Amino acid sequence: MANRVLDSWALMAFFEDEPAAEAVEELLDQASREKHRLYMTSVNWAEVYYSTMREVSQEAAEQHAQIIASLPIDIVGIGDDLKLARQAAIYKANHRLSLADAFAAALAKEKKAELVTGDTEFKQLTDEIKIHWLTT
Repeated sequence: MANRVLDSWALMAFFEDEPAAEAVEELLDQASREKHRLYMTSVNWAEVYYSTMREVSQEAAEQHAQIIASLPIDIVGIGDDLKLARQAAIYKANHRLSLADAFAAALAKEKKAELVTGDTEFKQLTDEIKIHWLTT
């Protein structure tokens, strides 16, 4: 079973019914049928929450949080193991990435997973991690 990491871009496209939403839906469906595992860091989860809260409302952010909880996505906290945080810090220091994007990339590296995104910021990491590009 393959591993995939969702960044916040992918879930926001899903929630906002953007052109990439259908591809994200298919990945979620495949994960529910155990064709692959989906992961997301708690930092990226927070990014979805605060973006929704800013753009829509806290009520909408709570609704999205409930939906995410029902999806076949394993949320990975940064917890006490600093390995993930260290790799995110290295990506952040060496590339022009947001901290949340650095965590998504670090998780993809740790899980030997494909990062699912449409965010072009990740182009600079194509030599370091596998990327499943969503079209906009």
